[in-house]
Amino acid sequence: MMQFEEALQWLLDAGLLIRVNRCNVPRQPLKFYAATSAFKIYLLDCGLLATLCETEPADILLGSKAFVEFKGAFAENFVLQQLTAKMSHSVYYYSKDNSTQEVDFLVQTSERVVPVEVKAEENVKSKSLSTFINEEFKELNLKGLRFSMKPYIDQGWMENVPLYAAEAYFG
Repeated sequence: MMQFEEALQWLLDAGLLIRVNRCNVPRQPLKFYAATSAFKIYLLDCGLLATLCETEPADILLGSKAFVEFKGAFAENFVLQQLTAKMSHSVYYYSKDNSTQEVDFLVQTSERVVPVEVKAEENVKSKSLSTFINEEFKELNLKGLRFSMKPYIDQGWMENVPLYAAEAYFG
C-alpha cells in the first residue's frame, strides 16, 4: 500500500477521488469513531468511472447484459456523489473485521446517524443493514435508508428511496 500512498494522495488532493473511511461505531460525531487505516476509494464522478471501465453509455442507459457486473459499483458511486454534494460532514462506511457484513455508507445529520445501503435493482435484500440496525446497534434506535430502483416506502426500521431521488433526500 505504501507504494500507492503518494499517488492516491495526489488524486485525492486533485479532487478526482473521494476517500470513505471505515467507522467502527455509528455514534455522533462519526469522526471520533473513524478508522483511518481502513478506507474505500470512489471516483468523483460516475462518468469518470464509466470511462475508466470502458463502458459504453448505451450499456448504462439501456441496461445491457454487459452492465450487470458494473451497475452495483455505479449505483454506489452515484449515491456517494450525491451525498458528498449535500452533506456538510464526511461520509463513512461500516464493516466488521473477519465478516462480509458491510453498510455502504454512514452519514451524520444534525439529528442522527443514518446507515445507508445502495442497491442497483428492484429485487433487494438488506440483510447487512437489517442486522446492523436490529441486532448489533439496536440500543441506538437507528433508522436505515436504502437507495434502490424500488419506489419510496417507509418500513419503520428503514426507508427505501428511489435512486433518482438521492440528491433530493438530503437536500
